[in-house]
Formats: sequence, C-alpha cells, structure tokens
Amino acid sequence: MNYNQHGNTLTIYLEGRIDSNNAENVASEINEIVGSSDHANVVLDLKKLEYISSAGLRIVLRLRKANPTLKLINVTSDVYEIFDMTGFTEMMPIEKAYREISVDGCEVIGEGANGKVYRIDKETIVKVYTNPDSLDEIRRERDLAKKAFVLGINTAISYDIAQIGNCYGTVFELLNAKSLAACIANDPEHIDHYIDLYVDLLKKIHSTVVKDGDMPDMKELALSWVGIAKTYLDEDSGNKLEALVQAVPKCNNVIHGDYHLKNVMIQNDEALLIDMDTLCVGNPVFEFGSVFNAYIGFHAQDLQHAGEFLGITADTSFEVWHKTLVKYFGTTDEKKLEAIAKKAKVIGYIRLLQRAVRRTLHNGEDHSASIVFYKKELTKLVNEVDSLAL
Repeated sequence: MNYNQHGNTLTIYLEGRIDSNNAENVASEINEIVGSSDHANVVLDLKKLEYISSAGLRIVLRLRKANPTLKLINVTSDVYEIFDMTGFTEMMPIEKAYREISVDGCEVIGEGANGKVYRIDKETIVKVYTNPDSLDEIRRERDLAKKAFVLGINTAISYDIAQIGNCYGTVFELLNAKSLAACIANDPEHIDHYIDLYVDLLKKIHSTVVKDGDMPDMKELALSWVGIAKTYLDEDSGNKLEALVQAVPKCNNVIHGDYHLKNVMIQNDEALLIDMDTLCVGNPVFEFGSVFNAYIGFHAQDLQHAGEFLGITADTSFEVWHKTLVKYFGTTDEKKLEAIAKKAKVIGYIRLLQRAVRRTLHNGEDHSASIVFYKKELTKLVNEVDSLAL
C-alpha cells in the first residue's frame, strides 16, 4: 500500500486483495501509517482493490471507530457491491469509482453555462461539467431530474457518472436521439411539427407543481439580478423594475430555466428534456426571459448572429421564437404577442445586464458596450410594461 497526506487529510491507497491470509498484515501496516501521521481525516482509496473479505471489512470497521470521519473513495463496482450488501454504505461515506471516457472528436450537441453535452455514440450522450469539482453539482442535477421524472416530465435519465480528463460528467442513454436544433436544421419543412413537440413539453413542465422548498425559486434569483441592474439605471426606472419583479406572484410551478432547442432531444418522435441543473419554480415569465435570450437576446446587439449557438440561421431563430409564443399562448394576435414578448424581454435583459456587469468586474473583460445597450433597452421597456406576470 501507498499513502500521502494533503493538509489534514491522510489518504491510503490499497491494491490487490484483502482476505484472511493477509488481513493481519494489512491491519498492521494501516495502523502504522495512521499512527505515525498527524491528521484530522482518513481516506481509503480503493481504486486498485480487487476484493475484500469479511476479515478486511473488520479492518475498515476498526479504522472507522478510531477515525469517525473515515471515507472510502474510488471503489470498484465489485468491491462496492460487497460494501453495499453488508450495509457499510449506510454507515459511512463510500464513493464508487467513475469509469473514464474520452470526448475527443465527439459531436457537441449542447452547451450551457456549466458545461457541454457530447454524443459518445448512437446510444449515449454525456454532459461534461466545466468545473472540475462538480460532483456535488452532478448529484444535485440527478436529484432534480429524478424529481421531474417521477412527476411525469419526459426527461433523459442519467444512469452513470464518468470521469473525463480532470472533469466529471453525467451519462445518459438516448438511442438514436437528436437535439431539436439538429432536427429543425436538417428538416426545416417540418418546423411546425417540431415546435408542437417543443411547446407541448414546455407546457407539461409548467403545469407540474412541486412542494415548497423542493426546487429553487427563480423569483429570488431574478431579484438578485435586479439588485445589480438597479445600480446602472436611473432611480425611477430601477425602482419600477424592482417593483415589477416583486409583484410577480409566487408559485410552485416547475420551469426549466434554460429551455432551448439544444436542451430538448427527439427520440422516436418524443421530446425529452436534458440539462436539468437549472430546474426551479416560478411564473412562466422567468422561463420566457431565458427563451428570448436563447433565440434573440444574446445577439440583440448584432442580430445576424442570432441562432449561431443553436446551429440554425438567424431567420430560423426568430421564427422559432415567434412560433413558440403563438403555440404556447394560443393566439396570432400580434399586439398580444408583442405585449408578452416585452415582459419576457424585461427578464431577459435584466439577466444579460447583470451577466455583462459580472464579467466586467470579476473576469476583467470589457462589456461596457453591452452594459450601455441593455441599460437603454431596460429603461425603455420598464416604461412600457405595467406587469410582468404571464
């Protein structure tokens, strides 16, 4: 066995087999290592451990008794099954090893603030998180996806966590599935059919109600954006903006938070939702703010680039936005649609303004032109809107 110490954590690496023939020697070596180091936490890395018998399990029990924070990591499937069958997984933190996969040369079928989605083969996709310390985020997203699935929302269910280089990802099985963006780009003649699937899924999401505290409240996040936006608006506009968002009724209806063509997969003519880390609750206006940004808002300063992120033309991007509103709200009345669009734009531009400010202040990037643009748009819209609720 090998070991190293980083800060207050002592990590011991076990390899091979632990059974009645060598358990006594293994215990002695572990005790010697633990006794000779000054540490607060002990971790057993079992990536190369092939088997552990009941004699080995007793070693783990004794070690945990002496070190209550003991954690086991990188446990292979066979060894993990032993710990699980004997109840050890309920007694202490035990983390399975993650299979390693490569995304070199794989098609990128989705991309968001937290990572990219790759197609590994015709049956499998993987969402790779940008943050190397993303395991808690992954587990959170899986919990949210599970809740959505149980509530009847068509979601792609994750069945594995994988390691991709220094990062981690969630693996989904999606046999021959394509993103809705790819479907529309490759088959524009049937755009109305795809919009029907897209909006029907969105309505199902929005009609789903969860208990208080089950998911984050989007209104609270939007108010934090307003706090940043207000510092760039005149006092009257800033106060009215805050009042408009405050007045949006609280509700526990689910919203996706990042609903666009690359986060909906089509499998056997059925729409499936992916990228679930943004799931929250709130009024649909918060959803349509992000929808507007996906198709227009992000490129509002240069509309010829609208749709590039989604792999569609600018004209198609505008068309998807308009058809989505028509289908969702059941009207072709352009005055009504424009009134709805203005409410969505307010939310969308609040988000984009705070995003530009944050990137300027914290990332050292120059987004001053964007800040001026979004400030101007918000000031105009706030004076034209008396309510944001949809």
